Amino acid sequence: MSRPLSAPRADAMLGPGGHPAYADLASDKIRHRVLLARLVHNLRTGFQQSIGLTLERLALQLWLLDLPGAAAVERKGLPRRGVEDFVGDAALTLHVDPRQLIRISAYDHRRIEKSPSSSFFIWDGNWDQRRGDLRISGRYRLISDLDEHRDHLEDTVRYRSLLFDLQRGRPYSSHHEGIVLDTPQRIERYLAVYLGFLDDMAKRGFDPARGKDHLGVAITREGKILKVNRGLHRLAMAQRLGLPSIPVRVRAVHRLWWDEVTEGAHGAEALKRIVRALQACTPETREGPLDPEPSACFTLEESWPPPRIPVCPKPALDSVSAGA
Repeated sequence: MSRPLSAPRADAMLGPGGHPAYADLASDKIRHRVLLARLVHNLRTGFQQSIGLTLERLALQLWLLDLPGAAAVERKGLPRRGVEDFVGDAALTLHVDPRQLIRISAYDHRRIEKSPSSSFFIWDGNWDQRRGDLRISGRYRLISDLDEHRDHLEDTVRYRSLLFDLQRGRPYSSHHEGIVLDTPQRIERYLAVYLGFLDDMAKRGFDPARGKDHLGVAITREGKILKVNRGLHRLAMAQRLGLPSIPVRVRAVHRLWWDEVTEGAHGAEALKRIVRALQACTPETREGPLDPEPSACFTLEESWPPPRIPVCPKPALDSVSAGA
């Protein structure tokens, strides 16, 4: 049963990360927290766009022109948004089979090594050696559970978990999204919206404009594509449906790969070589030497349900003749 997304309420006060489809889950109970979250988000975004991006562009220009301090800028990792602004969105966008994109850079829970900063384009360290398996991730389990119990969402693990929180007097609330799930009906509506997103993707395909962020990836030292945070629910939906291809955005590359590809080139020539080399990158499907937990014990082919992709019927013979 397909669940269309409802039109947003005009008076809804959603948080900075709230989707319009959740408008009827907004609540005055957290209005002040939502207002504060929106204020902080707007201030941060405004600073990044007006001052932060300007500084990053200046730093990148310093590096591009090989001015004093250029080596330090590259050593630091190059400003990511400056690089994106210089090479353009299309140059950093790759198209991959979502069912091949099964590895994500895993957080180092031992905190032996600090995670690389998303502000930089070149990442040092062993972040690419710690990989999680997205086939057994919480996001994919959630989407699969909702899909399998679409006519009885109250039977899903997530519904029972949210209902348990409600019954002990601690209903789920998020000032970032601007929603409160303080009734069983709201819980079911919340999950139904997720299902609506899945059904919409099955009908229309993957639309990058529908998400808040691009599906970010990073390139490992071996030139493989590894998922990083952002867009994990949409990736799980694309995997569940078996979409043939989705666009992902390269957010960072490993310094060892950068050095190998650029071969000592500098400035615009170095970025040109990187952009060209990105086209040959493919998803990393293997386990990593520093994985925090075991991977799924099944093959890629055994991981997924049959694809649910609409197949356009072939035109009738007389239609072809008529158009000839």
